[in-house]
Amino acid sequence: MKRIQFAVFGSFLLIAHSIWSQQPVTLSIFNESTAVSFHDLVNTPVHPGVQIGTEFNWKENRHFRLYPSISIGYMFHRKLFQGLFANLELGLDYKTSFGLNLKSKIGLGYLHTFSTQQEFQFEGGKYSSGRDKGNSRLMPSFTSGLGYRLSPERSESSEIFVLYQSWLEYPYSPGFIPLMAHTNLHLGFKFYPL
Repeated sequence: MKRIQFAVFGSFLLIAHSIWSQQPVTLSIFNESTAVSFHDLVNTPVHPGVQIGTEFNWKENRHFRLYPSISIGYMFHRKLFQGLFANLELGLDYKTSFGLNLKSKIGLGYLHTFSTQQEFQFEGGKYSSGRDKGNSRLMPSFTSGLGYRLSPERSESSEIFVLYQSWLEYPYSPGFIPLMAHTNLHLGFKFYPL
């Protein structure tokens, strides 16, 4: 639990520092699903999530932008888990002159999940209700989508985006199911606060 708190606190500090140094802030809400990637775009029922992060300038020219990004977030899958996560991604955008961006990212993250159901533990020959300490997971991801820059002529333009993120949860259930596939459909906004 202390590692999670340290990771979340450290991420908040990095995001706060990026705001102070005039980096963009990205905010998104999303729908998480345990699904085969690229099978369905929108899955029901809705399992809500929220994510906040920032992007760092690395390489950019008239049509391409290559950038690292970090984010933290929370998701709630009603009958399975709730989770806190931190992601590090490398993004590549293809920019058009009229403001449309074709977006792609590859990333690696850390996810800590907690059961949304009552937990039992077997001790002394009987089952008793136990406290859920959560589970640590790796979450490699691939993301693609579209963005629209509100001021295409400015490099520091706000942007509305829709992203489809496919990611794996590892280890899911060691000795039984090693990987679980997930998808997130993000609707978000990038802006420069200062």
